[in-house]
Amino acid sequence: MTASIASVAYQQSQLIAAANARASGITGGGSAVPSASGGTSAAGGGGLGVLSSNFSSFLNLLMTQLRNQDPSSPMDANQFTSELVQFSQVEQQINTNSSLGQLIQLTQAGDLTQASAMLGSKITAQSNEIPLQNGKASLSFTSPVAGPVAIAIYNSAGQQIRDAALTATQGSNTWNWDGTNNAGTVMPDGAYKVAVIGANGNGSTSALPFTVTGTATGVSSGTNSVSLNLGALSVPFSSVVSVSKAN
Repeated sequence: MTASIASVAYQQSQLIAAANARASGITGGGSAVPSASGGTSAAGGGGLGVLSSNFSSFLNLLMTQLRNQDPSSPMDANQFTSELVQFSQVEQQINTNSSLGQLIQLTQAGDLTQASAMLGSKITAQSNEIPLQNGKASLSFTSPVAGPVAIAIYNSAGQQIRDAALTATQGSNTWNWDGTNNAGTVMPDGAYKVAVIGANGNGSTSALPFTVTGTATGVSSGTNSVSLNLGALSVPFSSVVSVSKAN
């Protein structure tokens, strides 16, 4: 019996160590789901500008070529047709890019409207951070087997805040954080990095998929994306799993 207890304690300590290692290495950013960045958008805008500039240059060169061709030896009809086709393709690319830009703006406006309707609601989303709001936070994870699970929480400065060991049931589980650190001190509301590590039943450990829950307090619009604010945590609209009315 004593040996069994010691074995469980050792396994839990290993899980906690693994969870701490993972949580301390999380870079943050609000979500595991990649979002569009300003740099990507700028590159796209720059690309369209270059394409438009090349289009104008091509047109000028073509007209100059026509004006200065030798009347006794005019441009070959096949060559001229080929250049006109290229001219048309460049024009189509510019029009397509402009239309796609307008479509993205319309889609983003629709997302912004939908996200605004969620304000005050209870939001469950995929994220590698957990929002502490009014001294409370909650996450749900899925365990493939019943057994010990470790959870580690770090602040944005990479300092350990809290770790916990619990016994999970197979399937869906929920863990609630009371906002205190390992010493029992109440932590300020904010977004904290979190990792959940479980045992696989064969002696190995792995990160378990999880979602975090919080109350939607705001909406922000980026270059190509809309995000919901759960207190200090910002999550892409696309990472929202479920929405329900807050109690």
